[in-house]
Amino acid sequence: MCRLLAVKSEEEFSITHYLETFAETCRKNSEYQGHGWGCAFLQDNKWKLHKEIKPIWESDFSSFKKTKLLIAHARSAFRNEGIKIENNMPFFDNELVFIFNGELRGVKIKEKGRIGAEKIFNIIKKFNNKNLLENISSTINLLETNSDYIKAINLIISDKEKIYISSFFNEMPEYFTMHFLSDKNIKIICSDPIFEGAWKKIDNKNVMEIQ
Repeated sequence: MCRLLAVKSEEEFSITHYLETFAETCRKNSEYQGHGWGCAFLQDNKWKLHKEIKPIWESDFSSFKKTKLLIAHARSAFRNEGIKIENNMPFFDNELVFIFNGELRGVKIKEKGRIGAEKIFNIIKKFNNKNLLENISSTINLLETNSDYIKAINLIISDKEKIYISSFFNEMPEYFTMHFLSDKNIKIICSDPIFEGAWKKIDNKNVMEIQ
């Protein structure tokens, strides 16, 4: 059960600042979030990816510069399994960046992917619809129909222009509820409020997009 962060702004902001703040929130979380981490950010309108296997709060962010869009993920591996850097998110297909937090049981859909999150990413892309919002909704409906139980499907996808969010959970609302902050020209989506501000809770069983 992982932690998610997305930051989008009209003006460049410090990647280091947000990663440091996010890392401290992950360190203090009641669930261990130390099975590696990763981030993706735009530079010259191209995605740059960075992943590490150590806990995010043990990392040095001083070499990161500025961006207008940042996606970050701290991993808590299911059953402490598959702790390899290639399993760390974000997942990337040369166009879309994807991060996930959740758990499904008894999924009756066969799909390629090293771990469940990557399989969900591939299912979303298989719908082959230009409307990512519809693809995400269709994927969740498909998983609901073909799973024994869904604890949560929280995810964030970005195509450089927009951020797409799914908030979906059937238990632990204090843990799985995602939060949104819009302040002047910056918008932040995070599993937890990472600093004081006018954060709003994202409604459960909701799919939304942010420009």
